[in-house]
Amino acid sequence: MSVSLLLVGCGNMGYAMLEGWLKSGKLKGSEVFVVEPNAGLRDRAKALGCQTGAEAAEVPQDAAPGLVVIAVKPQVIRDVLGAYRRLGDGSTVFLSVAAGTPVATFREILGGRTPIVRCMPNTPAAIGKGMMVVYSTPQVPAGTLDFITDLLSASGAVATIADESLMDAVTAVSGSGPAYIFHFIECLTAAAENAGLPSETARLLAKQTVFGAASLAVESSEEPGTLRQQVTSPNGTTAAALAVLMGEDRLKTLLTDAVEAARLRSIELGR
Repeated sequence: MSVSLLLVGCGNMGYAMLEGWLKSGKLKGSEVFVVEPNAGLRDRAKALGCQTGAEAAEVPQDAAPGLVVIAVKPQVIRDVLGAYRRLGDGSTVFLSVAAGTPVATFREILGGRTPIVRCMPNTPAAIGKGMMVVYSTPQVPAGTLDFITDLLSASGAVATIADESLMDAVTAVSGSGPAYIFHFIECLTAAAENAGLPSETARLLAKQTVFGAASLAVESSEEPGTLRQQVTSPNGTTAAALAVLMGEDRLKTLLTDAVEAARLRSIELGR
């Protein structure tokens, strides 16, 4: 049986990644086998042309996928992984997008020689605007890692780290980061309403301003600090606002404390 990729879990993140791989042409539906116990979610994958099953036992014994993607919730990792032990300690690479689950857990269950890639995505991956950060064990062939990086690029930008312990910082910055931005939009909307703007207009101004500024920061060759200076006229309105945000490093300190709190919690959850 020809199966290039086995996807275990097809919830929001798993499905978003799968859809991106197929739409981009990086994979064909016929090359993917999806294991998903939820019938409704399984039907979504089937509609994309994938082979599907409700549990690991339904994966044909002659299937020899080069890559197994684990896209289930961290709390069920141990319950799920054991069913794929037969694919461990060989050439099959396991790619995990389960937050907070260290490589050691996979080695314990699948075998110490199993090639493992750990990835921390974030929710904008659902619209192809995500940030994926990857750590791989030495057993992962360079060519396979290139293939995985190319696959992940269908969901957004991809970065690699050489030290797995940095995944806690990655989680705190880009994994949890979208929630910080969403809250900033909430706060900017509330401030706009307080300044007298109608609610609908306030929401539009807040969302589009954040979207436009982020897009400019990504596409411009200038550093964010330079872009900020370009908007800030001496003694102007922007300068007055930045005096509040930047005075005594208020915003910088607040975000530093927030990221550190998330990093420490990530460490706790990974134990």
